[in-house]
Amino acid sequence: MISETPLQNELTKQIRKLIKPLKNEDELAMVLKVKLTKKEFKILKTWAKDEDLDELLKQLSIDEDRYKSLKEKLIKKLNQEKFKQEVMI
Repeated sequence: MISETPLQNELTKQIRKLIKPLKNEDELAMVLKVKLTKKEFKILKTWAKDEDLDELLKQLSIDEDRYKSLKEKLIKKLNQEKFKQEVMI
């Protein structure tokens, strides 16, 4: 079995119901770059790489409240049927 990449692992954690396997890392990154905002994509990558959240907030020049808002939007997007179909094989 092919081991999952950090991005695939994170999507698997965040998406409630996956019916098919996720695309490979490169295809996944391309779909995510189109479907997500730059900030949402950076947040997702930070979660996937388990990096420091405070560093991300400084890098994006946002506060905790804005982060929470972006996080909620991101999770909603990830769980939309149309989005799920785009990231699955």
